Amino acid sequence: MAEFKFNLCEKCATRILEAALATGGEFAEVYMEETTNEAIEMTSNNISNVTCNKVKGASIRVIKDGTEVVGALTECTVENMVALASKLAESFTGEKTTEIAPFVTKEVKKIVDPKRVRGENWDEEIALMANGSKAAFEYSNEIVQVISSVTKKEQEIFVFASDGTCQSDYRCNTRFNLSAVASDGKNMQSVHQSFGRNQGMEMFEGFDPIEFAKDVAHDAVEMLHADEMQGGDIPVVIHNGFGGVILHEACVHGLEATSVAPGMSVFCGKLGQKVASDIVNAVDTGIDENAWGSINVDDEGTPAQRNVLIENGILKSYLVDKRNSKKMNHPITGSSRRETYKRVTTSRMTNTYFLPGESTFEEIIKNTKFGLFAKKMGGGSVNPATGEFNFAVNVGYLIEDGKITKPVRGATLVGSGKDVLMRIDMIADNLDVGQGMCGSLSGSVPTNVGQPTIRLSHMTVGGKGGAK
Repeated sequence: MAEFKFNLCEKCATRILEAALATGGEFAEVYMEETTNEAIEMTSNNISNVTCNKVKGASIRVIKDGTEVVGALTECTVENMVALASKLAESFTGEKTTEIAPFVTKEVKKIVDPKRVRGENWDEEIALMANGSKAAFEYSNEIVQVISSVTKKEQEIFVFASDGTCQSDYRCNTRFNLSAVASDGKNMQSVHQSFGRNQGMEMFEGFDPIEFAKDVAHDAVEMLHADEMQGGDIPVVIHNGFGGVILHEACVHGLEATSVAPGMSVFCGKLGQKVASDIVNAVDTGIDENAWGSINVDDEGTPAQRNVLIENGILKSYLVDKRNSKKMNHPITGSSRRETYKRVTTSRMTNTYFLPGESTFEEIIKNTKFGLFAKKMGGGSVNPATGEFNFAVNVGYLIEDGKITKPVRGATLVGSGKDVLMRIDMIADNLDVGQGMCGSLSGSVPTNVGQPTIRLSHMTVGGKGGAK
């Protein structure tokens, strides 16, 4: 039985889709959304910013012969949506050919189920920030600024379409962020870290903001006194957690249908072929319980699932939405996402990571004669068509004679995704994830990146210290 939301009935939904399909459209869809964004920020022990905004609207799209037309509106009355659907239908000429399938709401296991969205009067959120800020300042007198924040995005969506889709979802992406700046009076170094889940305030049960802040402050002070990295072609050990950004950016963006369908990816035509070393296994899964990037259904109403991308080095799947599924002759993967109704939905990542290997972290370090230990990765850029990337290492150390030694700063990792995957020769058993906001064609969406500690046999490392 179909369950309708936002005061919409089945008869009204049918009217809207009938108007959209009147001139021969093959597929029509309506996406409706109500979102509240909240943020509170503390700078050096004082509340410095509080924001709250609400987003409400709907998007209608019609597809015919591979051409997609889209429109959006904020006043979501039935008459307004029928008028917009009719206007979009004018983009095509012809007679109606598609019948609307009976609406069905699929039973979906709730893997995202937020509880306490916010603390009472923001007291819990303020305490988190205050405790973290105090701990960071107390760690060292070289910590000169601490900025912490708690952000929340509470979103309810409803999608119905001519293929019978009738699904809703409720999400609450909550994140705690902390940045610490260290200075010796001449130089400054900053380090940022975050913790986020698709949950409410219950996610902080067992979370220690004091230890979290001390870790950030420690890294900021370490990098303040670090030597500049000397560049070269050397082995690189990338730590777990947010180190997985290298998989996210350098590889899996190239597996999204937005790049593959138009032939703009280095991984086009590679299904079933070897794209990584034999020990590499990678997944994108939207069904990790209450994880930052998880969803019950995607923004086309398709239930989220676990997609094996790489298995023992062999490429197994792309990430594909409804529109591109037909073009690519590839199954839909529950990966269609959008920032808001103002954006056109398309294939995106959810929680993406390398699976654990058989080595330990200690074994990887011990078996590395010389190299770079990238403890914390920063931002970077990648060209999906070529896979070429450039990433900053926010916190780094040298590995010498099988031991982690002195801190180094200013390191950058340069290479291509296809080369990185082939050069992974050790993978640890310490899988962890980090939280980020991924920007692409359909806007910015929450994604987990992750991996165990991995070692690359060699790659180009840049740095101001000169050649090794």
